[in-house]
Amino acid sequence: MKFRNSHSWHSNADERGFLRHSTPLLIAWIVISLLILAIGWTSLEKNLIHQKETAETAASRHAELLADAYAERLYRSLQAIDQITLYVKHGWEKAGTSFHLESITESGNIAASAGFYVSIVDRYGFLLSSTIINPLPANAVNQAYFSQQERSRTDFLYIGYPVQGIFTNQTVVHFSRKLMTEDGTFNGVVLVAVEPSFFITQFDEGVINSNRLLTILDTDRSVHIARIGERIFDSTQQPVSNLLPISGTKGQKILPGEPWFSDKRSRYVAWHTTEGYGMIALAGIDQEEVLAPYQVQRHRSYLYAGIASALLIAFSLFGTLAFARLRWRKHQLDAMQETYRAATEGGQEGFYIARPVENSNGDIVDFKIIDCNERGATILRHRRDELIGKTIRTVYHGEAAKGTMHLLRHALTTRHFSGEIEARIGDPSGLSWLYVTISKPDGDLAVTLRDISDIKKHVSELERRSNEDTLTGLPNRLWINNYLPGALESAQHSEQMLALLFIDLDGFKSVNDTMGHEAGDELLRNAGHRLKDAIRPHDYVVRIGGDEFVVIVEDMAHKIDAAHVADRILKSFQEAFRLSKGMHSVGTSIGISVFPDDGQDADTLLKNADMAMYAVKTSGKRNYQFFDAHFAEAVQSKHQCEMELQYALEHDQLIMYYQPRVDMTSGEISSMEALVRWAHPTRGVVDPAAFIPVAEETGLIIQLGEQVIDKVCAQLAFWAQTGQKLVPISINVSPKQFQEIDVADTLALALSRYRVPASLIELELTESTMMENRPAMAEALHKLQAMGVTLLVDDFGTGYSSLSQLQELDFDVLKVDKAFTARLEKSPEGKIFFSAIITMAHSLGMRVVAEGVETLEQIKSLKELHCDEVQGYFISKPLAPSERQQGTYETAAEFGIGS
Repeated sequence: MKFRNSHSWHSNADERGFLRHSTPLLIAWIVISLLILAIGWTSLEKNLIHQKETAETAASRHAELLADAYAERLYRSLQAIDQITLYVKHGWEKAGTSFHLESITESGNIAASAGFYVSIVDRYGFLLSSTIINPLPANAVNQAYFSQQERSRTDFLYIGYPVQGIFTNQTVVHFSRKLMTEDGTFNGVVLVAVEPSFFITQFDEGVINSNRLLTILDTDRSVHIARIGERIFDSTQQPVSNLLPISGTKGQKILPGEPWFSDKRSRYVAWHTTEGYGMIALAGIDQEEVLAPYQVQRHRSYLYAGIASALLIAFSLFGTLAFARLRWRKHQLDAMQETYRAATEGGQEGFYIARPVENSNGDIVDFKIIDCNERGATILRHRRDELIGKTIRTVYHGEAAKGTMHLLRHALTTRHFSGEIEARIGDPSGLSWLYVTISKPDGDLAVTLRDISDIKKHVSELERRSNEDTLTGLPNRLWINNYLPGALESAQHSEQMLALLFIDLDGFKSVNDTMGHEAGDELLRNAGHRLKDAIRPHDYVVRIGGDEFVVIVEDMAHKIDAAHVADRILKSFQEAFRLSKGMHSVGTSIGISVFPDDGQDADTLLKNADMAMYAVKTSGKRNYQFFDAHFAEAVQSKHQCEMELQYALEHDQLIMYYQPRVDMTSGEISSMEALVRWAHPTRGVVDPAAFIPVAEETGLIIQLGEQVIDKVCAQLAFWAQTGQKLVPISINVSPKQFQEIDVADTLALALSRYRVPASLIELELTESTMMENRPAMAEALHKLQAMGVTLLVDDFGTGYSSLSQLQELDFDVLKVDKAFTARLEKSPEGKIFFSAIITMAHSLGMRVVAEGVETLEQIKSLKELHCDEVQGYFISKPLAPSERQQGTYETAAEFGIGS
């Protein structure tokens, strides 16, 4: 009994002594626990704040991209509407009441679609012409789009708010431009009425969420149109305040729901002002939707942190009790490990503790797993009791064992590792990707494993979709933009050539027009398959848009390699496509650019391949051609000429010269030919041969021809003011003018404007003009002759006209091409042929003019042949106009002409 008492006393004493010596350790343990809690919660709060900031930054950036994209779409819509108002204004002011919107809509000049109406309102507010079917009877005098234009002294595009249209009884946005009379007074308005949905439903990028916002604002921040999710608000109920706190042409901010939005939902908004029109496109992304994943994560993190904190406190209590009860350190450590393992069993992360295994030399040859949780054992395809005690080399095999050993040795040295690991062959987890965290708190390594295979698959799928054309499954433009720079760098290092084949399908448009877009899509898919079959196995086919494809040919030793691929592509398209709606044949036009000769970067190579394809298109299609720098320069030069000519037409740089025709009998000036010149600001006076072909090809000849007619009539009116006797002026008319406009109406307007009689105007037409659309041409010419206009056949002998055509079209004057005049003195046949022309013309009642007369001998010969008139440098070069018509009353006796 005494022994027991003595033993108990010693035990209590030891306990008191242990407690006395352990108190600092106990306090340190408590302090460390509190520090861990503080650090953990601080890190958690910082991480949550970072996650929130990241989500908000991404939302703001997304809103900015939406606003930029919608501003661009809005600008294009406003520009299209503006062009329509200008087109109708110009047509109405030029043609007057003969300009009908209904016929123009049928001809395709103005798009007629649901919710899009074009009208002309006269000066009294009544509807004159419209694309509206069965418009309501109403008067627009009191409408803002009419009254503002009536009061305005300038020509501007009026943009209204959504209101109920008086002609359609539908909610529309009004656009208008004023119409002017010739004396500059108000003559009504051109009105374009567009349903609000036209501006807001065409843009669906990112707007499918129920609370995302798209809004169109005026410069004063007043709301025109608004859309939240799929709902479009009308003018009587707007979800956005007219006083949004935004400024500048573009920007972004967070706006609280109160007081800015009627639904009281806060949003990340961005705005962008459209160029030229001042309209503001504003996009808003709902804050609650953006932060929903964050709130879920925040709640989950607080829950896990609370559990972890409770566990840590529990660890501290266990440690305190252990110290209080004099527990051994190993028991404390085992209890803590067991508690941590129990706390993490319900999570998605697995862990194991790896202890280094050294050989006799102190080298680490393996790692032994001394502890793990159930999730960690499951990931490694073991039960927990089986895994504990195994080494890494017995768990992993082959390359997986080597890689894991290397990773653990590295973490043992650096004390930490975290990152994504792709599973290797022999990895027992069988997973694709793991996120591994390794730390070294003491001599052992704590390894945490998390399966991220699904996340990686999702990211990979997103990347694949963004780089893949949805219709054909081929790589798209984004893919080629990302791939080409690296491919070019690789080709440069390996000193190999790389080629781009720019492919356009010939005849694809007719498939869409005749069979529909579904057949067109089917053809594009089949075309993609044929292209893949035609190229080499290691080459790529890319669809960059529409019916355009690009083939990347790598590892080339010679340019002929690209030509061989192009040949195979051409042959593969020789067979017609069997579509669900029938057979259809298309070809390919292929332009080829080669690195490094044709460009050093992706943009240049693509542009030059496109240019080479254009060269094939212009030379007959269904072929291939390498990039030609000379052709590219010629195209660029032609494009430059076109832009400068357009500028010249808009800024009145064209001037008129006049070359007289002389009557062979009287020796007097019988007429003058109007010849256009370009007064170029840097090149001086430019001859028409340098710009008329470009005008013909681009269609600018219509505007040019109208200006020539206007300038000639204005010049005649000026000369008439002096009271002198006038002679007619002949004007050259292009075939395109007869094809695309009513020349008689254009001429009649100019004659009326300047009060010039039609007898003073002659029109010169080439033989090719007479050959085209003969019934319509005959009708147009008869209309001109009925006005009193004289008609001349210009450059006769260079075309394919016949005597029957001349007789049928009833021309007044025949101008013989200068090539026949030049042969008069070179051979007897020249005179015989010219004599035959004169005899033929006289028999048809036509006068004959010899062009290109340059010598006195030619004058004498023509007089002998009874030619009626002559024109050429021997008589006079083309001259700029003066105060009087040149040589109107002069005789030509000095030329050997006259009685």
